[in-house]
Amino acid sequence: MFKKCIVTVFGTLILSMVWGINPSIAQTKANKLFGAKSAPSHQDASPFGSYAKGCLAGAQELPQTGATWQAMRLSRHRNFGHPEMISFLKRLSVKAAQVKGWKGLYVGDISQPRGGPMLSGHQSHQMGLDADIWMLPPKRLDLSRAEREKLSSISVRSKNLRRVNGNWTAGHMAVLKAAASDPAVDRIFVTAPAKIWMCKNARGNKKWLQKIRPYWGHHYHFHVRLKCPKGSVGCKKQKPTVAQLSKNATGCDKDLNWWVTAALQPPDPKAAKKPKKPRVKKRGARDYVMADLPNQCRRVLASK
Repeated sequence: MFKKCIVTVFGTLILSMVWGINPSIAQTKANKLFGAKSAPSHQDASPFGSYAKGCLAGAQELPQTGATWQAMRLSRHRNFGHPEMISFLKRLSVKAAQVKGWKGLYVGDISQPRGGPMLSGHQSHQMGLDADIWMLPPKRLDLSRAEREKLSSISVRSKNLRRVNGNWTAGHMAVLKAAASDPAVDRIFVTAPAKIWMCKNARGNKKWLQKIRPYWGHHYHFHVRLKCPKGSVGCKKQKPTVAQLSKNATGCDKDLNWWVTAALQPPDPKAAKKPKKPRVKKRGARDYVMADLPNQCRRVLASK
């Protein structure tokens, strides 16, 4: 504990001397500072840090409405991203509009105007390289601001968490395949039953399924994560890679079935009787102070 305190104090002093951050700012909750910014920084576009501990310089706003998309929940002010993410969403929406039953995309949270930790919700989405896309196929792309606040997406997962439900269609797979086939995409998080269905029903080359990663939740939306853009030296790549996670295959194996079998089994009552060691609370995005983030994030905040 003493050693940790020394490291924290030393880190704070370094930030104060090198970046001009006074100790009080260095120890201020980062989500409060980034959550208060209403516009992107006037800098060249660049992500700094990692998907769950970083920030974004020079973000672009996804226009609230386009020919093949609408940004949802505008009150959250999270329709900002790296220019490559904005370009990706636009081109994916065009492909989605070609899928039967889809007029385009309803786009959920991307990032805040300057990225960084959020006051609520996501642990990631901090570098403008993550975006949530609703499972609800758009029937209209002229929703008012009020309608975008009230309308909800749909779940594609059964109540027992083991299968897709009647809301899931082949159109969902077509949109996910288009997203996963884009070279800018690193991985896509989706509910495990959806990947299991796609593994069974996809035809032809299934290499794109490697990028589809099962994860808890993600049944009302799927989460697209882009690779670090070329030349972004301050952006940390996610490890392990999808190739490593899938053993250089598609990920359609027994490990995938774990999500809908063993993972859902109730805990062993015998194990519950054993005394447990006190759990140390893991720090999350809303616990980070400015001293925890990359040094460049101070400049992102200070920029006009």
